[in-house]
Amino acid sequence: MILQSLNQFYERLTEDPEIEIAPYGYSFQKISFCIVLNPKGKLIQFSDIRRESGKRLAAQEIQVCGGAKPSGSGLNPCFLYDNTSYLLGYKLDDSNPDRTKEAFEASREYHLSLEKEIDHPSYTAVCQFLRSWEPESVANHPELTEADKCFLVFQISGEERYVHEILKIKSWWDSYLESQQESRDAVNAFCLVTGKKQRLARLHEPKIKGVSGAQPGGAPLVSSNEKAFNSYGKDQGYNAPISEQTAFQYCTALNYLLSRKNKRRFTIGDATVVFWTERTSPMEHLFSAFMDPELKAEDESLRENLNRLLKQIARGQYPSQELGDWDTPFYVLGLSPNSGRISVRFWYMCSLGEIFSHLSQHMQDLEICGKPEKELAMPAIWQLLAETVRDNKDLPPLLAGSVMKAILSGQAYPQMLYSSILRRIRMDRQINYRCTSLLKACLNRQTRLQTYSQLQKEISVSLDPDYPDPAYHMGRLFAELEKSQEDALPELGATIKDRFFGAASATPGSVFPRLIRMNQHHLGKLEPAGKTYHEKRIQEICQKLNLFPSHLNLQQQGLFALGYYHQRQDIFTKKTSRKTTEKTESETV
Repeated sequence: MILQSLNQFYERLTEDPEIEIAPYGYSFQKISFCIVLNPKGKLIQFSDIRRESGKRLAAQEIQVCGGAKPSGSGLNPCFLYDNTSYLLGYKLDDSNPDRTKEAFEASREYHLSLEKEIDHPSYTAVCQFLRSWEPESVANHPELTEADKCFLVFQISGEERYVHEILKIKSWWDSYLESQQESRDAVNAFCLVTGKKQRLARLHEPKIKGVSGAQPGGAPLVSSNEKAFNSYGKDQGYNAPISEQTAFQYCTALNYLLSRKNKRRFTIGDATVVFWTERTSPMEHLFSAFMDPELKAEDESLRENLNRLLKQIARGQYPSQELGDWDTPFYVLGLSPNSGRISVRFWYMCSLGEIFSHLSQHMQDLEICGKPEKELAMPAIWQLLAETVRDNKDLPPLLAGSVMKAILSGQAYPQMLYSSILRRIRMDRQINYRCTSLLKACLNRQTRLQTYSQLQKEISVSLDPDYPDPAYHMGRLFAELEKSQEDALPELGATIKDRFFGAASATPGSVFPRLIRMNQHHLGKLEPAGKTYHEKRIQEICQKLNLFPSHLNLQQQGLFALGYYHQRQDIFTKKTSRKTTEKTESETV
């Protein structure tokens, strides 16, 4: 299904006049120099066609005949484009001049063998140049020192097009590709993607480039290069029959999505995520901003518009004009590097309406009090995952893909996410907005889907004094005990949270009796009004508790942290409201 969807996306791209996509048998290559010849094949100059890009010169991407230059030690000349080794017999700081000479001879022989068949004056001029060119004459052209390891093309003086772009030569190349399909050496069978009987691809090319952490030169998505993977005598690409044209199209479409100049990709953990829709949709450009909104933080107007859309989605309002038709098919593919190839981390397909519903539910699950003013309606996935580890390099590879899949599909968040957050809270003793919003989301979704949950009720956005689970109220009690300590000893740097939070949330029966005894000492240092205030709040919470159990399970430890956070936010909110009221009354007087 992945290859079929990518193949359909390629066909959609070819129908878009604003998008340049290489047709089958062609590719876009970075060309830096042009060999300019006169009609008789005599060299006029080596023209530098690079363009300024910032402080450097960048090669032009030009469509050429054939695919990317295949790797390997064999001789593999390209048609009317190549590097200096093949076209000129020259390589700067050459450690193997014999190999360079063989490459030039192979290229010369290849092009000369096609001269009569192509029968075009411009191509004949190229052949005349190759016949007469002596690699030793490179010394007369110092500009070629910059052309080393660059690709070159041919052009006849006075013509606007490069030689390989001449219509008759392109027509010959197309007929050559067609003849290759009918060659006796071709392995023909029914393609698994299109259902047509075509020439099968032994290797799926072009290679996939742009996946973070993968081989810089690219790697295949589909490959089979071990005997253990063979079946019925079929090896390599013949084991999973895909036609050469289909392989080219899905690889080209995937490389287009992975290109950094497009807005259809982002990275979470070790996975590179690409996405597309079956029909043109604004969601193709907005989805990466939804998943990674901090990338757009520098553009205030875009940030505000993004936040507005996210708030609409969170309220269940679908802005069809800004996102696209509800029933438009939507595809998300997560790729990660592997030894020798690209592996699929996750694959998800649905409609825009389903994505909207699941994103809306995700934001509702995350919603909790105490949200910072500058925080977007939906934090980026990497921001949520950062709450599970001290350094992003320590992020488990499988976790990012599992979280992404849970968000897109509406399934339960992975248990690893929940336990990792609890572990970070115990280690760092920091309970912030994002980690508690994740705890709430995990527990509520488990309760709603009835997976790994024994909760009687979903957790609210803010303080819920009537919540039925005692673990929640133990967290509230811990927050009030900490607050009375802070009021009694305002100059004290560390509080009971820094020393006892982890133990209190895991083994409350052994910790709370000591904390309550300490609290009597703290209350004794307060003014009568303050002492009465704290005693009243503590007693209200204690009425919800019958005893302190010896142990709390992981689910109850999450409730403990949420009760603590909710109570702290309630204390802060009431304090702010009281100060505001007192200030207003004084100004009135």
